[in-house]
Amino acid sequence: MRVPVSWLTEHLGLGEAVGAQELVEAFVRIGIEVDGVHQLEPVTGPLVVGRVVEIEELTGFKKPIRFCQVEVGELTSATADNPTAVKTRGIICGASNFAEGDLVAVALPGAVLPGGFAITARQTYGHVSDGMICSAKELGLGDDHTGILVLPPGTADPGDDAAEVLGLEDTVIELAPTPDRGYALSIRGLARELSNALDVPFGDPAALEIPQAESDVWPVRIEDPVACPRFVLRRVTGLDAGAPTPWWIRRRLLLAGIRSISLAVDVTNYVMLELGHPLHAWDAASLSGDLVVRRARPGEKLTTLDDVSRELDPDDIVIADDTGVVSLAGTMGGASTEINDDSTDVLIEAAHWDPPSISRTARRHKLFSEAAKRFERFTDPQLPPAAVEMAARLLRQYGDGTIRPGRTDEGQVPAVTPVTMPINLPDQVAGVRYDRGVTVRRLTQIGCKVQVSTGDDGTASVTVLPPSWRGDLVQPADLVEEVLRLEGYDSIPSVLPSAPAGGGLTDAQRRRRSVARALAEAGYVEVLPFPFVAPSVWDAFGLEADDDRRRAASVLNPLESDKHQLATTLLPGLLETLQRNTSRGFRDVALFHVGQVVLPQAEPAEMPEVGVQARPADDVLAALEAAVPAQPLHVAVVLAGDRTRAGWWGTGEAASWADAVQAARTVATAAGVSLTVRAADLMPWHPGRCAQLLVGDQPVGHAGELHPKVVEALGLPRRTVAMELDLDAIPLEVNRPAPVISPYPPVLLDVALVVDAAVPAADLAGALVEGGGALLEDVTLFDDFTGEQLGEGKRSLAYKLRLRAPDRTLTVEEATEARDAAVAAAAERFGATLRS
Repeated sequence: MRVPVSWLTEHLGLGEAVGAQELVEAFVRIGIEVDGVHQLEPVTGPLVVGRVVEIEELTGFKKPIRFCQVEVGELTSATADNPTAVKTRGIICGASNFAEGDLVAVALPGAVLPGGFAITARQTYGHVSDGMICSAKELGLGDDHTGILVLPPGTADPGDDAAEVLGLEDTVIELAPTPDRGYALSIRGLARELSNALDVPFGDPAALEIPQAESDVWPVRIEDPVACPRFVLRRVTGLDAGAPTPWWIRRRLLLAGIRSISLAVDVTNYVMLELGHPLHAWDAASLSGDLVVRRARPGEKLTTLDDVSRELDPDDIVIADDTGVVSLAGTMGGASTEINDDSTDVLIEAAHWDPPSISRTARRHKLFSEAAKRFERFTDPQLPPAAVEMAARLLRQYGDGTIRPGRTDEGQVPAVTPVTMPINLPDQVAGVRYDRGVTVRRLTQIGCKVQVSTGDDGTASVTVLPPSWRGDLVQPADLVEEVLRLEGYDSIPSVLPSAPAGGGLTDAQRRRRSVARALAEAGYVEVLPFPFVAPSVWDAFGLEADDDRRRAASVLNPLESDKHQLATTLLPGLLETLQRNTSRGFRDVALFHVGQVVLPQAEPAEMPEVGVQARPADDVLAALEAAVPAQPLHVAVVLAGDRTRAGWWGTGEAASWADAVQAARTVATAAGVSLTVRAADLMPWHPGRCAQLLVGDQPVGHAGELHPKVVEALGLPRRTVAMELDLDAIPLEVNRPAPVISPYPPVLLDVALVVDAAVPAADLAGALVEGGGALLEDVTLFDDFTGEQLGEGKRSLAYKLRLRAPDRTLTVEEATEARDAAVAAAAERFGATLRS
């Protein structure tokens, strides 16, 4: 909201020392965000009021051009026939919204307008333009550049200083109040806030003497009192709707960012900004019969003031007469009852609408009007009589209208509910001992009626009746917030609580950090992918129709409509991030993510309804826990491109399925467990390059190269590899034994075994470990060979064996015996023979 400082301070008893900067600091101090401060740029040089004497329409150009003779208050030498002759200046102008006799703002040669635009006399369109007729935007008064700024008759005389007449010395503060503070979208609300922050007197512009409503001015029937608790009308007859809006109103509207339209519309906009309650002006001659407030009926349509025909929803609140719907309540009026220059009989409406209903209507029709913005944030239900009275008086004063006796006031606003809290609750929440009486004083300042009482135990409490304009004060926490923000958040000490002895990270948290650190040290980059997926990703993954991973839980309010499922695996988000990086030119990418997945339930449990009045019972909490699906912690990596980059040192090495398996081993090492790797077949991995990962006999994940069809469907680099482990399925090693490091040298031996081609290398290595006994410290595969000399269906697997004793140096005989035992075990289990 844009607020001119001159308008804001009109209702405050401020001293000369309080300027725009002090107001900004006060707003920030009480929790109202300031988006910007705009000082009106001064106009240097001659800027005067001029009267258009004559207009010559120039032809032969692509756009309308006018050569105007403008009186600017300069006198020529007098003659006997014309003793008070005045001089006019010829000025070229392309606007057409003014006529002869109008008062305009004229920048004479030598003037410099905002933005450094210097004015000189210049030859253009075949004439000398001796100055410039200015628009509001060119003078820095707003963004309206649709036409020349025309002043109402009698505002000033030709030659008067236009900068003084227009009030060009001002500052505009741009504010963004939080959505719960609808009252702050008005001069009245903001001035009251400043009054509290600066402890200065406040004059309420709504404090008018309002006559009693002795009779109705128009019959109104409210069929939906929940949607419209109150509906108020005031009637003005004999109005000159074409009368000009006074400059002081137009100026304030311009600085607030609202374009001047007509007297009736400008007055309603002005009252909305001043008091915070939107109004609507009806052409009474266009209405037929009673006004009825109701919900829209199926099939009804309305052409609104923006000339858009809208299909109404049964949830929309509308106002109808005998002809049908004539207004979209709280949002925008209908075109059929719009005020025009011939209107003389006007109804001024101020109503209190249900905020959620207005909010839904505005979003449904994408019609975010200034009125809807305020109604959806809650307006003061006691304000409508004052709002229509102020508007009626302005129309009477500037439009020569007559206010008809009486006022329609239908409906009844529910009484405000009082709130009770301990008087020292703000002190307890803030951790500050405030001065005695602070709570009562601050709550009284914001308009509350406060009553202090003492209980039987001697504790004092306050019963607070919030003011009608503060619909957000419904619980003790709201009252506490008011006391704290008005006392100043900077008065609350920032003290970190001391950590209790023996605290710190849990074992699971330490393991998670160790895993993330190990992967980062191995060259992977951690990312945080989007946790929601589209159902189509499972088709791209090639999952069967009955695959459990397809049965993902859906959210009712997704951030993206097509991605409404909670991921059952980390791979979709990681692969999407990989694809985004490679599409932007990154060829070698290694990513990892540690996060939760949401697993499907065999039979989804019913979620119980829980209130907020008290702590739920134990059985309700148990039912809530049972209804929440399992969310285990997973870790996943994806790789594409080269694992080792090429350079002057040599060629690079492309990432392969073995790197994905090694990433799993890195995770296992950080978690303090050993992995068993065996061949597997699971989409989205390649069936011949997929490994199942086990801890003991427990499957914990898979690793390998992705299926080519999956790579093509997702637009990934060829031969992309991935790994995913269920961290929660890995036993948590709390008390790990310290490793024993032998000080004695190892014995390194190689063996090459010929086995059937179908024998997994990992299983053969396991047989060697089992047969080698305690002396066999490590087994590493370094060669896999096939050839004619081995025979059909055979392959040779060569392993490095590292043998070592913890308490002595091994002899050759001991090492050979251990090697032979390992080979014998492999021969017994898989029929392996030593390759000669």
